[in-house]
Amino acid sequence: MAAEAGPSVTPGEEVNGWGNPMDLFDEPFPDVSTYEDFHTIDWLREKSRDTDRHRKIASRSKESFWEFTKSLLDAWSGWVVMLLIGLLSGTLAGVIDLAVDWMTDLKEGVCLSALWYSHEQCCWTSNETTFDDRDKCPQWQTWSELMTGHAEGAGAYVLNYFLYVLWALFFAFLAVSLVRVFAPYACGSGIPEIKTILSGFIIRGYLGKWTLLIKTVTLVLAVSSGLSLGKEGPLVHVACCCGNLFSSLFSKYSKNEGKRREVLSAAAAAGVSVAFGAPIGGVLFSLEEVSYYFPLKTLWRSFFAALVAAFTLRSINPFGNNRLVLFYVEYHTPWYMAELVPFILLGVFGGVWGALFIRANIAWCRRRKTTRLGRYPVLEVIAVTAITAVVAFPNPYTRRSTSQLISELFNDCGPLDSSRLCDYVNDPNMTRPVDDIPDRPAGPGVYTAIWQLALALIFKIVVTIFTFGIKVPSGLFIPSMAVGAIAGRIMGIAVEQMAYHHHDWIIFKKWCRPGADCVTPGLYAMVGAAACLGGVTRMTVSLVVIMFELTGGLEYIVPLMAAAVTSKWVGDAFGREGIYEAHIQLNGYPFLDTKDEFTHRTLAADVMHPRRGEPPLAVLTQDGTTVEDVEELIKETDYNGFPVVVSRKSERLIGFVQRRDLTLAIKNARQKQEGVVSNSVVYFTEEMPLLPPSCPQPLKLRCILNLSPFTVTDHTPMETVVDIFRKLGLRQCLVTRSGRLLGIITKKDVLRHMAQMMNQDPDSIMFN
Repeated sequence: MAAEAGPSVTPGEEVNGWGNPMDLFDEPFPDVSTYEDFHTIDWLREKSRDTDRHRKIASRSKESFWEFTKSLLDAWSGWVVMLLIGLLSGTLAGVIDLAVDWMTDLKEGVCLSALWYSHEQCCWTSNETTFDDRDKCPQWQTWSELMTGHAEGAGAYVLNYFLYVLWALFFAFLAVSLVRVFAPYACGSGIPEIKTILSGFIIRGYLGKWTLLIKTVTLVLAVSSGLSLGKEGPLVHVACCCGNLFSSLFSKYSKNEGKRREVLSAAAAAGVSVAFGAPIGGVLFSLEEVSYYFPLKTLWRSFFAALVAAFTLRSINPFGNNRLVLFYVEYHTPWYMAELVPFILLGVFGGVWGALFIRANIAWCRRRKTTRLGRYPVLEVIAVTAITAVVAFPNPYTRRSTSQLISELFNDCGPLDSSRLCDYVNDPNMTRPVDDIPDRPAGPGVYTAIWQLALALIFKIVVTIFTFGIKVPSGLFIPSMAVGAIAGRIMGIAVEQMAYHHHDWIIFKKWCRPGADCVTPGLYAMVGAAACLGGVTRMTVSLVVIMFELTGGLEYIVPLMAAAVTSKWVGDAFGREGIYEAHIQLNGYPFLDTKDEFTHRTLAADVMHPRRGEPPLAVLTQDGTTVEDVEELIKETDYNGFPVVVSRKSERLIGFVQRRDLTLAIKNARQKQEGVVSNSVVYFTEEMPLLPPSCPQPLKLRCILNLSPFTVTDHTPMETVVDIFRKLGLRQCLVTRSGRLLGIITKKDVLRHMAQMMNQDPDSIMFN
């Protein structure tokens, strides 16, 4: 049996426990890469390689001024990469935000004074805009006004309706076509794959240049089409593509997959930073939700990358409010202890919604993967877009972009707000300051808005289940927040009106006086948004920080924490995995989640190969094996590594050799070392015996032998083995008893065993 694919060694390196097969030769063959696609990296080896590289640079830096300068450049290369990631990801996020605003409004009309202006920008620049009708100006015309000259009436409504659906279908068709033809990896959220890649898995092309370009363009098209998806999750994928692009410019990262993943962890933080305007939340998101290996040095660099990205986005100012975020709110009323009850109820709703969404979405995605539906991704996108657009247009709360909807739901009603949600009955005798509005009875506009929001809530819940996972870039953050914000606003209005009409109840008597403002419905929307997002993703700390950075509501951390913790508890009661872990499991990615607990009482002997009835373990002996024997073994097996023993009789373990190292060394020796033929004996010993002149030139390969492979005994509990694989990032470990080799356990074996223990299909793990 074999371990997973192993890395070949780069010339000039001396790895702890490994030597270098190329010391005697010039360069390895260019077609031999470090790791193959869909294999995992060896974290211990990558760390050892970087330690040896750093030690070599440090020793050379004392030789000359030039070597000292090179060591300084090497030390600062990480900060340079972070700077470049922050600049590019911030710029791309700003461009995406501006393009989405313009193309979303393009479905409803056009600005005659400047075609590239969105509705809001068009009326900003107009001198004929009034405060009461600040969304209306002569320069902005709907399609019916432009084509027929009529803004009102049944004909105008039908024409606007038709063109709205047509634009949505055009944007969605263009997005799915670009993804399918040019970059299939650009679809979806990207976060499940990013989590898997950061755990050490290789998916070549997923973070490539084409994926970056197509994901950026199609993300604008998908969000503008009006589908129930967001751009925030895919921005993490975009930022990681930027990280992969810039890490390839420096050999320190391009030649070490472990170091590259440190860069990608920081890039994920920059992605959330520009997605929400939350740099601290981005760092915590990378630490809590995405990263697998997160040393202290990566924490500092993530902070720097998130800072630069946020500063770049702020310089572009895509929202036109001189702030990083669209949802900035200022509430004038503190929250009261009694309000924790509805906040916790919103947390319960968020947990139930999260569990419902995960099960329904995974069931639909599994059906897509196993039926004919998956063969027609373009048709599916067109169908979902058509249904979404047709149902969304009549309701003003679903017609507008989801970000604008959330912004209105978070808003605290002031005396100058024209929203239906702020249509309260005014008291003509009120003499209070304009910025301190007391609770008032709801007007007809509020009741109309509640019914429209209730319909919007049902629509969002249903359509998001079928939208997440289609073959266009699709984020889940904003749709989840929209569901929670709608539910929270409805509950907030209900509590507000109850407090107004029944202020003499004992629950309201201490904190609600007649004529006083004591309930803020916008706060309930914010708490509901956090609860639903937490229920879907199972985030806690990073979620709360993102929310208060997103809204500026630092005073409301306790309500947010209460809702986030409640939603996680309730969601975990139905299933411990979040949506990203569920999609990782659905796709069969080899991901060992650090959050999962392994409590089954099994031993290493129960999992290792070979088992009873299986062929014996494929091994190499330290001497006595010819080059032809080794080549035949490589040809007949697909194992990715071979244990080396003293002899087949004793089976005492010497070390472990990677398949690719072995192939490379023999190929180079045959071409560049005279006398090496098929009958040449391969030695893994320190000293070779004296051979008669008639014998062919032997081949000494001890330099590629890992003399310190990780081993466990056959009685080691699998709970310990799983923990070792998680924390050390192992690709395989050998099982011994009293120094005698018994078998091997690979990461794939661990994952299959865990799946089997949880009554899941063990063959669903995608390896090789």
